[in-house]
Amino acid sequence: MTISIFRRAAGALALAGALAALGGCATTSAPRSTTAVAPYRDTLDLAGRIAINYSRDGKQESLSGKFTWRQTAANTDVTLISPTGQTVAVINVAPGSASLKRSGEPTRTAPDLDSLTRQTLGWTLPVSGLRDWLQGYAIAADGSRFSASPASDTVVTRDGWKLDYVSWQDDAAAVPLPKRIDATRIALGQQVDDMSIRIVIDSPAP
Repeated sequence: MTISIFRRAAGALALAGALAALGGCATTSAPRSTTAVAPYRDTLDLAGRIAINYSRDGKQESLSGKFTWRQTAANTDVTLISPTGQTVAVINVAPGSASLKRSGEPTRTAPDLDSLTRQTLGWTLPVSGLRDWLQGYAIAADGSRFSASPASDTVVTRDGWKLDYVSWQDDAAAVPLPKRIDATRIALGQQVDDMSIRIVIDSPAP
């Protein structure tokens, strides 16, 4: 039996409304800045919103909620929060191990987070990639280091994700910071699960 960490959307209309709220509606006709994001930081604290679409047992599932993110050079801690504000899952990733604690359940551990979240939640949270993506960086499919900017905002990663940096914290900032990131799982010559993640960063690190 599948147990979701977030409250499921009541229907397609409710999900469409949630995603519209995440995406916002601001547009601009001004030339987009070519300035790349700030230098990468090993230590980072963020909070924001997340919407996930994925397939499980041939059915499309949709989840939404909030998250907090704290990383150091070695560890990553992620808290997933329901739309009503309840902390429903706490994830820790350290070198060689990962743990996941859900409300009312014992902590589960595994050597890697991919298998742990897939078994426990039904979908994979790509934490190793997100350590880069949340700051506007990625390893491109050709192995090169990608640095996002408002004028260069799309990349296919080496591990099979298409990233779109849809909006920025401040379009006029001297050094842009990502605001909304859409990540879509794609096939790079192999069978992959259908999955997309939409992230909106509400409180970037200073």
